[in-house]
Amino acid sequence: MRNEDMMISDGCGRLRELSTAPLPTVFDEISGSPDGLTEREAADRLHHFGDNRQTSASEEGFVAGLRASLRSPFLALLAGLCVVFVLVGDRKAAATIAAMIVLAVALRLWQRTRSMRAIRGVRELVTATATVCRRADEQAPSVACEVPVAELVPGDVVILGPGDVVAADVRIVSATDLVIDQSAMTGESLPVYKDATARQRRVRGVAAVVDSANLCLCGTTVVAGAATGVVVATGIRTYAGALASHAADPRSESSFDQGVRAVSWTLIRFMLVMVPIVFAVNGVVSGAWGQAAMFAVAVAVGLTPEMLPVIVTTNLARGAVLLARERVVIRRLNAIQDLGAMDVLCIDKTGTLTEDRVVYAHSVDVTGHIDETASELAYLATHFQAGPHSRLDRAIAQWADEEQMGVVAEAAYTGFAEIAPERSRRKQTVVVSRLHGEHILLCKGHPDEVLPYCTRARVGDDVVGFHDELKSEARDLICAYRKRGMQVMAVAARSRPARTGQYQVTDENDLVLVGFVGFVDPVRASASCAVTSLSRHGVRVKILTGDDGHVAAQVATQVGVACDRVIRGKQIDKLGDTRLQAVATQTDVFAELTPGHKARIVAALREAGCAVGFLGDGVNDVAALRLADASIAPDTATGAAKQAADLILLDKDLSVIARAVIEGRRTLANTMKYVTITASSNFGNVLSVMAASVLLPFLPMLPGQLMMQNLLYDIAQLALPWDRVDPEYLRRPRRWQSSGMVPFMLIFGALSSLFDLVTFAVLWWACGGSDSPSVFQTGWFVEGLLTQLAVVLVLRSRTLPWRRPRPAPVVVLSAMAVAIVGALLPFCPLAEPLQMTAPPVAYLLWLAVVVTAYAAAAYVVKRWYLRRRVTNRCPQESCW
Repeated sequence: MRNEDMMISDGCGRLRELSTAPLPTVFDEISGSPDGLTEREAADRLHHFGDNRQTSASEEGFVAGLRASLRSPFLALLAGLCVVFVLVGDRKAAATIAAMIVLAVALRLWQRTRSMRAIRGVRELVTATATVCRRADEQAPSVACEVPVAELVPGDVVILGPGDVVAADVRIVSATDLVIDQSAMTGESLPVYKDATARQRRVRGVAAVVDSANLCLCGTTVVAGAATGVVVATGIRTYAGALASHAADPRSESSFDQGVRAVSWTLIRFMLVMVPIVFAVNGVVSGAWGQAAMFAVAVAVGLTPEMLPVIVTTNLARGAVLLARERVVIRRLNAIQDLGAMDVLCIDKTGTLTEDRVVYAHSVDVTGHIDETASELAYLATHFQAGPHSRLDRAIAQWADEEQMGVVAEAAYTGFAEIAPERSRRKQTVVVSRLHGEHILLCKGHPDEVLPYCTRARVGDDVVGFHDELKSEARDLICAYRKRGMQVMAVAARSRPARTGQYQVTDENDLVLVGFVGFVDPVRASASCAVTSLSRHGVRVKILTGDDGHVAAQVATQVGVACDRVIRGKQIDKLGDTRLQAVATQTDVFAELTPGHKARIVAALREAGCAVGFLGDGVNDVAALRLADASIAPDTATGAAKQAADLILLDKDLSVIARAVIEGRRTLANTMKYVTITASSNFGNVLSVMAASVLLPFLPMLPGQLMMQNLLYDIAQLALPWDRVDPEYLRRPRRWQSSGMVPFMLIFGALSSLFDLVTFAVLWWACGGSDSPSVFQTGWFVEGLLTQLAVVLVLRSRTLPWRRPRPAPVVVLSAMAVAIVGALLPFCPLAEPLQMTAPPVAYLLWLAVVVTAYAAAAYVVKRWYLRRRVTNRCPQESCW
């Protein structure tokens, strides 16, 4: 499996070379100047290189949306039937099916356009600019100005400051205490330090671009410090662009796609078997082979749930509307049902389970006893620190503000000097004055940087020698804090007589270790409940993070994710694909991962048969997002991540995903009600037709009447997306399944056909059907329609229709309305074009009896069927 460096294009290979070259060579390679480009040069390069975008606007255009909306096997099936009707000259039937196709495509296109509009609205809330040095002409001086990030070009000299988002790949020319957050690239929560002269480390002999200390990559953020740099790559030529290019790749087939294909082929196989049989039987019995061919085509339509694309799209559109109320934007409509099938959700830790911020926890002395002296001195050093403040500094300051320590610091102390911080920015030392003739050196920073300069330590109220045993105890304490997912700051001090001269780095010696300050990234209040809710609904949460393993394990424990062991990226490198499948299914916490590791884990889970959801927000997550069945990104994610995602969360909250999973299952349940019940009813009609072809001297129903019956039935089923769903159905992952369709169709189709045969007998002997084929055909038309409508109310749930969950009122009303229309059709002006004759009034009493008896029989068979499936330990059908 390729790793992150293998995913880098040739352009990024050049980027690696520019990161190692001397600055004069860099300017020569990009035809730039330390003074910046002229306006004319910038315009020419913008025309040559194009806008600084990582994705194409055409990917969100009308044509792309239309192409995505047409991609459905059911639409292809209906299109094939439409062509058949055109060839046989039945223009009305062809027009009817064409209208269904147009309606389904229009609904999908409308929903996609609506989602794209919402995404653009979120994107346009922020207008991004960059500070660049430009010249009016060759002789004019360089002037700093703001330009839209889309207009950045290679050779531009940019100025970076705290809070800036780096909008292109930049080689640093000069830097002052520059700290960069590149978690969007690597997944690491801690910022890194950048320097104009540093070189990147090498991994297995290959220069790691993301680890280059003299490069600021597109999509990273300046945490502290300032820098001047030259743009060496823009748009798709950036490192982020190379990773983002995977967002445009054809995505892998999701669980929804696989299920729809399986169901489609099940229906097609039934058509391929039944249509020739009907054609042969009708032809032999009637001798009219042309009429038999037409009826066989009508039967093909009858076997096809022709309104399925519309029903599916209506279900999905309604789900999208409901999720929009939860502040979820749907980019790929089918992803709603992929959420319902999802049984594994892979998420990052930072910003999803945690709040992605640093908060002061407490401070201790060197032996681990609670002591606020270290935090008080840390705040004092932060208060008088002139240089840039880190996230830990800001957390200390927030705590001090709550404790109202600022007034005390100003009143009791005076800032005197600040020793030049080291390039690594891993410690800072401030000199303050408290009493006349006394200076206090306050040093705070990373324990590995502070402890070597300490010769003594404060234990309680005493100062003792910092001997080896105490050093070992201090390091064990630091390790324990890190295992609990905390960041640690060491604080040391030293009093000395005041002096007027400058303080140097050499003065940072003989320090007294005061203690340690602990910080945490708080776990989101809703995270634990969301994980519990997902687990209760059969979704297993797995943490995939680039962060430290100890931190990941601690957060997993806090939110309720199983953490028997943590698998790190270097361990995954040693596993083959088959072994990784077993490890991925058994382990829930993965840490210190690269983008390639994440993609491999998602692929392994899918190969193991899991329906995988992936929540990611960085460019480093794009490959995994494209592989997942349902890919999710927050609206704060990078553009590439949002482009690759199926759903975008406007609130980065796991509880929203838990609710979206339930909505996905509700959507699938109502879709499968239509598929399975309609397929079984249609199959029953075909069995009845075959029996009638042998027993009767005429067709039991004309092709046009069969089409009208299907149309009326399908109109009633348009209300199914609003139906209620059994709570039991929502408790575990659900997929489109074809395995249960065949026995369901055979059993309930045969039951339907049995009542049809009884109706045939009544029509033949009691209602004059033997003398009037039109009366017979009309009678079966009405009976078939009413029984189909009734059985939907019976089979839509495990329970009786009047027990919970009761059918939605709109479902009952639509069934009743269509039943009335169907019963009155033989008595209205449309009866003549449809060649219908009003049946005897006594037949209406028979209809009441047969519909009631059929509904009762269907319920009894349903209970037997459910018990049989449980006894045989077979999976339940998708409609239940």
